[in-house]
Amino acid sequence: MLFMVQFTALGSDGPPMDGADARLADFYAYPDGLQTCWVRGNMIASLDGAATADGKAGGLAGPGDRSLFGVMRHAADVILVGAATVRVENYSGAQVPLAARNERQRRGQSEVPPIAVVTRSGELDPDALFFTRTEVTPLILTCAEAVDETRRRLGTVAEVLNASGPRADSVDNATALQILAERRLFRVLSEGGPLLLSQLIEDDLLDELCLTVAPILVGGVGRRIAAGTGEVHNKMRVAHLLSDDEGYLYTRYVRAR
Repeated sequence: MLFMVQFTALGSDGPPMDGADARLADFYAYPDGLQTCWVRGNMIASLDGAATADGKAGGLAGPGDRSLFGVMRHAADVILVGAATVRVENYSGAQVPLAARNERQRRGQSEVPPIAVVTRSGELDPDALFFTRTEVTPLILTCAEAVDETRRRLGTVAEVLNASGPRADSVDNATALQILAERRLFRVLSEGGPLLLSQLIEDDLLDELCLTVAPILVGGVGRRIAAGTGEVHNKMRVAHLLSDDEGYLYTRYVRAR
């Protein structure tokens, strides 16, 4: 049986770009005139669907993925992550080179985007690189039941905020985004992990997904990029596809309107 579907062979329509090419930033520009948060997810997966290798997403990355990681960070007002990702990937604050700082200033952004961590428990180590190697104060988005204790432990190294919604024992992602929007941090880049991404998907808060497909087979029982229990059917449309000479595929999908 033949289905009436049009296929397009994707190929280059211009000269190659390197990580410093100004055209590359245009591929990852956020919409103009934002007054509410636009949430972009950036994740990586192997050919067989694993979100990690050797327990870390960084185990799948190549030079091209790391370059685009920087491009997306430089475009964002704030970087949103889950606490487990901060611990496992040994996060530090965002590093922004001089040229990108100047460009951010021209766009009316701070020189360095803060990192906002979603954590129900607030259990983060105040001596971790995340707090000791950063130029800007991190934001901790926690729940009402944990906010006082978290402020006691982390209040000197971070700004701790109550992001509970109807339930005092959990973080409400819509409330967290409202807090960011009130600070005019509209361009949100979520770097995971799988549980946070799944929650954003289930809550219909993810506006786009930038997924790197690594030309690697992992096998085993590695987690997917979204690891929640809920199931939805949110349709997306392709915005662009890029590749590099190592065979990585860089996809960008945005919410279908």
